[in-house]
Amino acid sequence: MTVRPTLRPKPGSIPTDPGVYRFRDEHGRVIYVGKAKNLRARLSSYFQDFGALHPRTQSMVSTAADVDWTVVGTEVEALQLEYSWIKEYAPRFNVRYRDDKSYPYLAVTLNEEYPRVQVMRGAKRRGVRYFGPYSYAWAIRDTVDLLLRVFPVRTCSAGVFRRARSSGRPCLLGYIDKCSAPCVGRIDAAGHRALAEDFCAFMAGETGRFLRALEAEMRRAAAEQEYERAARLRDDVQALRTVMEKQAVVLGDGTDCDVIAFAEDQLEAAVQVFYVRGGRVRGERGWVVDKVEDVSTGQLVEQFLSQNYGAAEADESTAGAAAAIPREVLVSAEPADRAAVTTWLAARRGAAVDVRVPQRGDKRALMETVAKNAEQALARHKSQRASDLTTRSRALSEIAEALGLAEAPLRIECFDVSDLQGEHAVASMVVFEDGLARKSEYRRFSVRGGSGAEHSDVAAMHEVITRRFTRYLEESQRSGELDTLGDSGGHAATDRSSGSSAPRFAYPPNLVVVDGGRPQVAAARRALEELGIEDVAVCGLAKRLEEVWVPDDEDPIILPRASEGLYLLQRVRDEAHRFAISYHRRKRARALTASALDDIPGLGPVRRAALVKHFGSVRRLAEATVTEIAEVPGIGTRTAQTIHERLTGTADTGGARHTPSDNSE
Repeated sequence: MTVRPTLRPKPGSIPTDPGVYRFRDEHGRVIYVGKAKNLRARLSSYFQDFGALHPRTQSMVSTAADVDWTVVGTEVEALQLEYSWIKEYAPRFNVRYRDDKSYPYLAVTLNEEYPRVQVMRGAKRRGVRYFGPYSYAWAIRDTVDLLLRVFPVRTCSAGVFRRARSSGRPCLLGYIDKCSAPCVGRIDAAGHRALAEDFCAFMAGETGRFLRALEAEMRRAAAEQEYERAARLRDDVQALRTVMEKQAVVLGDGTDCDVIAFAEDQLEAAVQVFYVRGGRVRGERGWVVDKVEDVSTGQLVEQFLSQNYGAAEADESTAGAAAAIPREVLVSAEPADRAAVTTWLAARRGAAVDVRVPQRGDKRALMETVAKNAEQALARHKSQRASDLTTRSRALSEIAEALGLAEAPLRIECFDVSDLQGEHAVASMVVFEDGLARKSEYRRFSVRGGSGAEHSDVAAMHEVITRRFTRYLEESQRSGELDTLGDSGGHAATDRSSGSSAPRFAYPPNLVVVDGGRPQVAAARRALEELGIEDVAVCGLAKRLEEVWVPDDEDPIILPRASEGLYLLQRVRDEAHRFAISYHRRKRARALTASALDDIPGLGPVRRAALVKHFGSVRRLAEATVTEIAEVPGIGTRTAQTIHERLTGTADTGGARHTPSDNSE
C-alpha cells in the first residue's frame, strides 16, 4: 500500500502561506480537512517516507486520490475555514465529537405567542432559550416545579392548550396557581411573555432583584396585615432560595467561564464541560470522540473549541449556557495554536476571550473536579462498550477475520513482561473469555532466566510461554482430556475447601496475544512449536503504532481505528500490562527493602528471606530485640546480635527496642 503517484503535487507548486487543504477520495468526496501555518511544509510531510507515517495517516493517504488547498491571509482565517469545511463535508478521517449521551435542556419557547417551559433534547431550535444541559431530566422538573410558584408560565403542550381554550376550563396547574392560565384569558399575551422573560432572567443568574422584590412585597403585606398573602410570598422566597442552593457557588466574583477537561487513551477521548455562570455551575455536558487520526492533546483541545463554539449563534434568543462564548475558557491543556484560537473566539464573541490552563486556587480545584468527571465518563463509555454482547461478538469476528482464524477466538490469553533494566523481571497472563476479563484465571510469573541482556524481554517471553503450556500439557495429561473450550466446569472446577487443588493451566487459549512486535511474536511461536502445540494462534500488539504482528509476516496488520477488534486487543494488552506492572512494583519493593541485609556477614539468600518473611519488613526487623531476632529458625544469638547492631548502629544488652535512623535501611 503506497501513495498514489497522481496524489503527490509537483515540487514547488505548494505555497508556503497559511491555508487549509482537503484530501479527496476517487469519488471526489472530502475525506480529510486540515489547516497549516505553512502549506508546503505540512503537505510535504504526507509524501516523504510513507512507512514512517502513523498507520491512521497511512490509511488516509492511501485512500486519497487528490489533494487541493486554499491560501488564506492569517492563521485565524485558516481556523475559520477549517471549521466551515469540516462542518460542510463531515470528513471521515477528522476527529468528530459526539455526545456521550442525550443531555436534556430546560427550554423556553420564546418564538411562540404564549411561551412554554419544557424539557428538550436534540438539536437546538432558533428562537428557543436553552438552559443547561442537565445530567437528568428529573433535575429540570424539580427546578421548574419550584419556579412555577413565582413565575407561573405555561408548561402544557399545544394540544392541551387548544383543548383548554375551546372548553374554557384550565388544566390542574391553572387551578393550583402554578400556571397563569393564558388559555382562558386570565393573563394576556404581553403579560405572559413578561413572566417568561422574568423566568429566563432568573435562570440566567439575575436572582438578587427577584428575591429583593419578593421580600419587600412580603414585608408590605405583613405591615398591611395581609398575612395570607405574606405567607404565600414567604413560600415563594423560600422556593427561589431552594433553587439557588441547588446551583452551588464554585467561583467568586460572579465569574462566567467554561471549564473543559479531557481524558484520553490511544483510541478514544472523553471531554467534560462545566458551564459556570455568575459563579454557579449552570450545566454540564460530555462528549466522546474516536481518535481516527494521530493528534496530540493540544490538537484535540483546539479542534473541540472550534467545533463547540463554532456553532454559537449571535442571536440572543438561542444563546444558552452551552452555546454562548464566555469571557473565560479554562482548559486542561493549552490548544496547539493558542493565539489563533483566542483571536478567533474573540471575533465570534465580539469581545476578548481568555483561553488558559488554571494553575492554582478555586479554578484549579474546579478543573480537577471536571477532569475526574471526564475520566469517569471515559471509563463508563468503555465499560458500556465492552459489556455489549453484539459489540463483543463483532470484535471477536473482526479479530478472526484479520488473523485468518477458522473461528472466533473465544478464549484469549495475553502475556506481558515487565522489568527495570533487566532486573526483577516478571510476567503476567490475563484471560479474556467471550470478550470479557476472567480475573480468576489471571496468573503471574517470576522470570527465572538471566538479566541485563539486550533482548531479555524476548527470552523472558519464550520462557513464560514455555512454562505456561508445559503446565497445560502436564495437567491435561493427568486429567486425560485436552479441552480447548476453556470451560471451567467438570473436573477442573475443584472445590478449594475440599483440600484438593484445582488445575491452574488446564485450558489452552484459542489465541495468544503478546505485548510487543515481531521478536516477541517469534519467541512465543517458537516456544509453542518446541512443545508440539500447533492449534493455538499467536499475534502481537505493538504499543507505539497499535500494529498487529503475526508469525512469518514481514509487515504488520493494520486494523481500522474504529475497529471493535482493535479495541478488544488493546483492552487485553493494557490489562496484561497493568497486571504485570503491579506485580513488578511489589517484587521490586520487597527486593529493595531486603537489600539492607545484603552486607551483613553470615546472611545468605535463605536467611535473608526467612528474616523478611518472619518480620514482614526490614524496619520491623530493626525494631526487634536480639532475643526476638534469634527466634527466627536458622539465626543464632551471635548472628542476631550482628544483625541488630548493623541495622541500629548500637549494641543491645537486654530486651530494649531501638528504632533505626532514617537512613539505616
